[in-house]
Amino acid sequence: MTSTAPLLQARKLSVSIGGNPVCRDFDLTLQAGERLAILGRNGAGKSTLLSVLAGLRMPQAGEVRIEGATYDALGPRASACIRGWLPQARSDAFASTVLETALVGRHPHLARWDWESDKDADIARQALAAVGLADFEQRDVHTLSGGERQRLGLATLLTQAPRLFLLDEPIAHLDLNHQIAMLELLAGAARDCGAGMALVLHEPGLARRFCDRALLIHGDGRTEVGPVREMLTAERLSALYQHPLQLVESDGLVSFIPR
Repeated sequence: MTSTAPLLQARKLSVSIGGNPVCRDFDLTLQAGERLAILGRNGAGKSTLLSVLAGLRMPQAGEVRIEGATYDALGPRASACIRGWLPQARSDAFASTVLETALVGRHPHLARWDWESDKDADIARQALAAVGLADFEQRDVHTLSGGERQRLGLATLLTQAPRLFLLDEPIAHLDLNHQIAMLELLAGAARDCGAGMALVLHEPGLARRFCDRALLIHGDGRTEVGPVREMLTAERLSALYQHPLQLVESDGLVSFIPR
């Protein structure tokens, strides 16, 4: 489907959880190649809003469209060819190999009774190599560490090859080396493939480094969205996290430390 419509668009969105408002009359547009960081305190509703943007949860009001169409109009299979979803937590109910798990990402591209082809396997192997799991093909997923399983989740998403990535804490469980490697990998997908991305992140310095725009969720229905240099300042983040922060810059890189 080729469209001139925004990759992702939310219109007049109102979302709440447990009676607490996450956003009210919220508008958002995400274009191809853009990376949006979503930040807020624990319990502010970041994951809830992301699941609404993914079409997995209904809002109280408003609508979400991807490439100009609603999720209902597209249906699950067509939606999954456009939108990829990385949840914050996952479970592996059955034993499977790392390669078999990555190949799940190809299912939206296959007809109902199709088997994965050699081409599909090659796509999955390339994704595993990209996240540093090339030698793990035959490992049982139940033997992976938390960080290895997180990287496999990213590899499965890369195997799916969506145009829109919605990622809930994609660098959770990863050591510093792999955090940077995975964010650089995602930045490359946005730059080279034109993928649009919305990522829930907890480190504002990394959000400012790897994303174009930021969405701040205050947990009382208030939201702010704009370029990272405007949104991710010590003043705004201190108000967001309700703790004073100080901006530190070195060699052009920015970080925020508690005062």
